[in-house]
Amino acid sequence: MLRNIFFLLGLSALIASCGGPSTQEPETAVSAVEELDTFNYYPERFADKKILRYKTPSFEALSLQQKKLVYYLVQAGLSGRDIIYDQNYRHNLAIRHAIDKIVGEYQGDRNTEEWKQFLLYAKQVWFANGIHHHYSNDKFVPGFSQAYLEGLMGAVGASLEPEALRAIFDPAFDARKVDQSGGDLVKGSAVNFYDPDITQAEADAFYEKKKTELDSLLSMGLNSKLVRTKSGKLEEAVWKADGMYGPAIREIIGWLEKAVGVAENEPQAEALRLLIEYYKTGSLKTWDDYNVAWVKATEGDIDYINSFIEVYNDPLGFKGNYESIIEITDFEASERMSVVSKNAQYFEDNSPILPEHKKKEVVGITYKVVAVAGESGDASPSTPIGVNLPNADWIRAKYGSKSVSLGNIIEAYDKADGPGMLSEFANDEEEIARAKEYGNVAAKMHTALHEVIGHASGQLEPGIDPSAALVNYASPLEEARADLVALYFIMDPKLVELGLLPSQEAGKTEYDSYIKNGIMLQLRRIEPGKTIQQAHMRNRSMVSHWVLEKGLADGSIVMEKRDGKTFIDIKDYEKLRTHFGELLREVQRIKSQGDFEAGKNLIENYGVQVDPAIHAEVLKRAEALNIPPYGGFINPKLAPVMDESGDITDIKIEYPADFTGQMLEYGRLYSFLK
Repeated sequence: MLRNIFFLLGLSALIASCGGPSTQEPETAVSAVEELDTFNYYPERFADKKILRYKTPSFEALSLQQKKLVYYLVQAGLSGRDIIYDQNYRHNLAIRHAIDKIVGEYQGDRNTEEWKQFLLYAKQVWFANGIHHHYSNDKFVPGFSQAYLEGLMGAVGASLEPEALRAIFDPAFDARKVDQSGGDLVKGSAVNFYDPDITQAEADAFYEKKKTELDSLLSMGLNSKLVRTKSGKLEEAVWKADGMYGPAIREIIGWLEKAVGVAENEPQAEALRLLIEYYKTGSLKTWDDYNVAWVKATEGDIDYINSFIEVYNDPLGFKGNYESIIEITDFEASERMSVVSKNAQYFEDNSPILPEHKKKEVVGITYKVVAVAGESGDASPSTPIGVNLPNADWIRAKYGSKSVSLGNIIEAYDKADGPGMLSEFANDEEEIARAKEYGNVAAKMHTALHEVIGHASGQLEPGIDPSAALVNYASPLEEARADLVALYFIMDPKLVELGLLPSQEAGKTEYDSYIKNGIMLQLRRIEPGKTIQQAHMRNRSMVSHWVLEKGLADGSIVMEKRDGKTFIDIKDYEKLRTHFGELLREVQRIKSQGDFEAGKNLIENYGVQVDPAIHAEVLKRAEALNIPPYGGFINPKLAPVMDESGDITDIKIEYPADFTGQMLEYGRLYSFLK
């Protein structure tokens, strides 16, 4: 839960996003030699999404052994693609298989309105890894009839069970992937981590008992589904080679074993061997051993994330989503940003949190800027721009953590974006000019502070397990804690002194951006009448509304209407920094002490509700700009070159531009679960 996903469109770059092309014919794939000035970063858009591409030029500079390592790790990641579909909802795989077959094989009329609506639905499902929106968690509404779908399936020899058809067409059935609105969180959520008839009370009781049976340090429930046996007993179906998801996991293992043979060094190879052992046995002790080895393996140009990691989609915070990211170090950018990790103790010592919640010694923090070479599972098509792992607090405290910024993903967003939202929502020309000059560097600095310092900071009081104590509020509170660390220190003169920022004006830019986003801009992602459910959105809403309340009271923030439009004007940035520090102290206290009621009150009172008047205004103003609020990526394609004996002599990288084509290809090559 501590690797917190930091979506670019949720920060400074959100206010700089542009509309891009409304429609465009798919391009053919291009080779790695395509020039930057002709590379199309933004080939497609549909619904509320834009489809982007990213370049990985650093791949060409790798040795053949390193290219093989990247290729094997990418193949391992893609081999688990089916898993995230099934984790997200129990009927997703069957629905996707039917969609893939129809889009790939249907020979009928593809020019009708219903076909266009079906293809739109297909793209939505591919983007979200299922039939629920990747961010709002609401189910997609098909623009075609059940009879039309059944006709398409009949034409290609596909079929769906009645309950799967009901899932598509009955809006009230399994309506939300994750429901945090109260009541029974388990039964109210469609996510496939618990059998449908299991209640929250039963799951809570099961894991309370489990605590007494396990080493308290183990990541309880991380790699399993809670199921009910025929006798009525609850047990865990473990995700491992001879267990649940076995066919896909065995494919993952096969590629990881190849990766061991071309590892850059022994620590890297040892970590991979432990990951393989974990996939074979499902042992959570082995998972911890792997994470310790992975944190220690800091040498080499290649790194990766692979397994069941983030727990945001489990309403109880136990089960990890499958994901994979393959990374190539950008040494020049990493060296520039290493100043952040080298000064971690300064940030801890000067944090406004309570003395008893400060680490006496911050250990093992590494930070790199990397180029992504491939992503899968929960990281694709919608991707984070920053990652901090591992999640276990005790490993972080004893051995440290790894933080990365996905540099080529950030670059791709920057290349595709423009000034539309900034011009519409900025308070004045001074703010616009400052954002244009400092917005990019401020956003990157926020990401670095959030990932490197934020998640690695603070310590728990003895005996506290924040995930168990804070339950469904743990994720948004942890995201808030990391954001608040970044917000507090981005206005610290020390950053200018260290050469990390050119001026404190950059910090002001981030304050302008963050408050506007939390109060207004992120509401583009919410349907009228709905509350905020997603953890990152709850975090930003809570922080912004809490600080706004304090700022309005002391005059450091002013909200005013001009020509029927709302604008936010920060009058005193230093006072605002003080408020961020006050909230950081409280959120750290809540985590360190496991104070459920205080955490619940912060999130429910400041992070969940939506002001309908502000919401309606934001939707109206944004609609005129025609800017999708979400972005996702087509991955590069790695193609091995073989000699006559079948040995790999080189690996070429290509950049496909057809989202539908890549989804169909993945369906053909990496469908190991039925």
